[in-house]
Amino acid sequence: MTSDVKTITITGAAGQIGYATAFRAAAGAIYGANTRVRLNLLEIPEAAQAAAGVAMELTDSAFPLLSEVNTFDDPNTAFEGASVGLLIGARPRTKGMERADLLAANGQIFGPQGAAINDHAADDIRVVVVGNPANTNALIAAKHAPDVPAERFTALMRLDHNRGLGQLATKTGSAVNDIEKFAVWGNHSASQFPDLAHTLIGGTPALELVSEDWYRETFIPTVANRGAEIIQIRGGSSVASAASSALDHMRDWINGTGERWVSMGVPSDGSYGVPEGLICGFPVTCTNGEYTIVPDLDMSPFACDRLDVSVNELREEREAVRDAGLIS
Repeated sequence: MTSDVKTITITGAAGQIGYATAFRAAAGAIYGANTRVRLNLLEIPEAAQAAAGVAMELTDSAFPLLSEVNTFDDPNTAFEGASVGLLIGARPRTKGMERADLLAANGQIFGPQGAAINDHAADDIRVVVVGNPANTNALIAAKHAPDVPAERFTALMRLDHNRGLGQLATKTGSAVNDIEKFAVWGNHSASQFPDLAHTLIGGTPALELVSEDWYRETFIPTVANRGAEIIQIRGGSSVASAASSALDHMRDWINGTGERWVSMGVPSDGSYGVPEGLICGFPVTCTNGEYTIVPDLDMSPFACDRLDVSVNELREEREAVRDAGLIS
């Protein structure tokens, strides 16, 4: 076991997703079985007592890898020395709220958090934004952290990726580990594009195992709208699957994927015509703590059209937060 203790900051830690995330993070789900961790739990003042209860439970669980757990209501102290930021807490959309209003409200959360990360986090900080609208919230945080490399701010597309793997495995009677080169492009919203054009299942092209109609008319909308479906069926939003995906995202980013593709919302470098700087879902591979967008993939007219729709939505969100003065 290494002597170095890594600090993980979880925002919205008393909420359901934060609660589901904290215990697995304490058990080693990010760094593995040989690294001790310190958990910093950030909450708004009104939820500080609930966060203290979460900290008590974490202590009572006696995780061998958990060095200490702390609670904060100030991002400046919560991100002190943090190597991982799981930005889960966000303003939910309420009845009658326009998307622009939601973006503006979340800007008041993610701007200060980005500034706190800039001023207080460790040099190896890596951030994944879970709170929706995740891609643009990540952009806001990044813009408020000018001293942190922009590529350290990412958005959670892994939930969509994992949903797609689950649907494919169920449809084809395959194991998830048999599925390769699946990708989700674009925004973490209903406009996203789950892409099977390059996907292999047990070495066979996925589109030879499923029909084109099922792919376009069932698979794509099911993955894109799975969150809404779960709310309707369960009576509440995705919690455990979101927490699990956030941990998957960060574990693979830090520890690597080899040649295996995963989907991450990352700042565009101009690949595939996505405007530079937009935080957009791409297929990536991870090595030595860095991710690389999978290059030079052939994109059909159908795929290009679907990606364009989602990128346009991301552009509109960026303009909305720019108009609100939340980014320059």
